[in-house]
Amino acid sequence: MRHVIALDVGGTGMKAALVGADGTLLHEARRATGRERGPEAVVETILAFAEELRALGEERYGEPAAAAGVAVPGIVDADRGIAVYAANLGWRDVPLRALLSERLGGLPVALGHDVRTGGLAEGRIGAGDGADRFLFVPLGTGIAGAIGIGDRIEAGAHGYAGEIGHIVVRPGGTDCGCGQRGCLERYASASAVSLAWAEATGDPGADAADCAKAVASGDPAAVRIWQEAVDALADGLVTALTLLDPRTLIIGGGLAEAGETLFTPLRAAVEERVTFQKLPAIVPAALGDTAGCLGAGLLAWDLLADQSPRHSQHPADPRPTDPEVSA
Repeated sequence: MRHVIALDVGGTGMKAALVGADGTLLHEARRATGRERGPEAVVETILAFAEELRALGEERYGEPAAAAGVAVPGIVDADRGIAVYAANLGWRDVPLRALLSERLGGLPVALGHDVRTGGLAEGRIGAGDGADRFLFVPLGTGIAGAIGIGDRIEAGAHGYAGEIGHIVVRPGGTDCGCGQRGCLERYASASAVSLAWAEATGDPGADAADCAKAVASGDPAAVRIWQEAVDALADGLVTALTLLDPRTLIIGGGLAEAGETLFTPLRAAVEERVTFQKLPAIVPAALGDTAGCLGAGLLAWDLLADQSPRHSQHPADPRPTDPEVSA
């Protein structure tokens, strides 16, 4: 059975899979990233994990994987296959595509940004299936975005497209790590809600999920904090839809796990703010934490589809992919 290797590398854990040509997850596995051991050890863990998956696939399906795809956080140069920078992993300028290809016996490898790769999967086979234009926004520790155009993801001229978390929604507000003040992710990310709720309750262990439960029970402090986050998120989303005119807004990440506690007020807040803009469908992400792996698998299949015969003769040096394909 033809298959590819897919890896989704996170700050604390990594998910991996063997993915069939139809997008089916044939095998799934997880492993700690082990960032406390340093960036070189993290890279070695990724390479060893991929090598194990290659051996497993060959044993189980009678042939080696056709390609590999890997999604990583931070700044990614997908064209050159370089993981440029990731604060959580401590690495800089890691030639991850070349290292993986070498470890995997010359296999073609595609490298992508984690959020854009997850957005690729949500757009093609998840909540955005059938939408010709969509915006995928995961609300986690921070807030990022993936701009879907057709069945591709737009990375931008420099690979920075979709950074909706750094739209300023509260000018002069809370300092952000990016150097600005009042950024969206300082008000509407899961970590921002967690911080606000922990301060309100005096419980340092309280988080956004606890706040959502308190909202559902009618706690006035929780309702206030939650509505402030929803209002900030709506302001950022309306700015994004004014610029991008998506048909669908896909909201994922930890905060989206609150379900209609988030989506009912969010839809109302966005609708209140639009004037001439067309109101998009606002829907929850469908793939959960498998989106990154599925997207990495799609990157690998795209790479195979896009290779010319000339590059097929040199699988260790796959063609640099278009930014929209690489996510």
